[in-house]
Amino acid sequence: MRAALWLLAIFAAAVGLALFATQSSGTVTLFWPPHRVDLSVNLALILLFAMFAAFYTALRAISTLLELPKRAKAWRAQQRERAMHAALRDSLGHLLAGRFSRARKLALMCVDYAQVAQASTPHTLETRTLAHLITAEAAQSLQDTALRDAQLKAALASDLPRDALYLREAVLLRAARWSLDERDASSALSRLSQMPLGAQRRTLSLRIKLRAARLGAQQSTALETARLLAKHGGFSSAAAHSLVRTLAVATLGEAHDIEQLQRAWASLADAERSLPEVATHAAKRLVNLSAANTSTHSAERLAHHATARLWLQPVWQQYPQLTDLQQERVVSALESTLETIDTTWLAQMEEAQRTYPRDARLQYLAGMACMQRSLWGKAQQMLSAAMNDLHSPELQRRAWRALAILAEQRGDADAALTAWKSAAQV
Repeated sequence: MRAALWLLAIFAAAVGLALFATQSSGTVTLFWPPHRVDLSVNLALILLFAMFAAFYTALRAISTLLELPKRAKAWRAQQRERAMHAALRDSLGHLLAGRFSRARKLALMCVDYAQVAQASTPHTLETRTLAHLITAEAAQSLQDTALRDAQLKAALASDLPRDALYLREAVLLRAARWSLDERDASSALSRLSQMPLGAQRRTLSLRIKLRAARLGAQQSTALETARLLAKHGGFSSAAAHSLVRTLAVATLGEAHDIEQLQRAWASLADAERSLPEVATHAAKRLVNLSAANTSTHSAERLAHHATARLWLQPVWQQYPQLTDLQQERVVSALESTLETIDTTWLAQMEEAQRTYPRDARLQYLAGMACMQRSLWGKAQQMLSAAMNDLHSPELQRRAWRALAILAEQRGDADAALTAWKSAAQV
């Protein structure tokens, strides 16, 4: 439709022009003393149009002639830009294909093109920074640490615009990964700390930070990072649970005195304190540290044992739902505090033993508690009944040892010798 309208318009203009030209009878007179030139209106219009066309053509020719150097310069810049981008593209492809020598060579060519182009080509700084990063990555794979460090320094020194600062974050992340490959945890954490706070909380940054913290034995930092990763969905729920549990135990293991242990315990979340592995490890650690400190008074030791049982209280309440290994750890942790056990806990143990009379671990715990209370006969009965169903070698060894001590107190040398031999054979 548009073409038809244009065709009609052209025909109408041609008809109008023909009518004007045929019916025009005017004359144009030009005076140039002492000369006079008479021209028809049609010829005058044709001459004016020809003069305008010639003048316009001359101006365009002069303009094109003057722009030739600029066009030549733009053509050369365009060729450099194409060569720069081609080198960057090929270097990235070779890097991903594992051809690190070619990737390094092409990336260095891209750097040279970018340095020549400077500001004449858009995004030159971004391209050069990316080329530095590819060169450093290839040098890292080729174990050329000198070239890698030089390219890393050059990439970080680039004065990138505000909308391209993500490239600096990429360089820092790769530098942190290289430090991890060299098992340099402090350098990796230092690189991560140079990033903005928002970038530090990204999943990839948190994963690198977690690995670096665990490599550097900074268990508290690793635990905090694992919590953030679990919150952001960086792991599956089962993996996050296992990792947080392991790091919580490691954090408690870092404590070298009771005050450090109590601070580490206070830094844990409620959900972490209720984990059987964490609570039992903390309680046994507290008891061991209290026993290892020779300057601890009996009142302080009593308070430490009470604190350990307080830490075990939530786990003890869910004892029936625990696995066999977790139940064994709870029993072992409570056994370490039997020296200062109070009547409240004794009542709880007896109640649990009556509720689950076939639980050998609870029978063993009740027997050891009776032994601490000098209830020799009851202790002998419970420990003997528990021996047949105890599957833990450690608990069996302790039970045989307790039976040997009870036999010695009764004066039964043969039974004591048999119990000692059984304890040694477990």
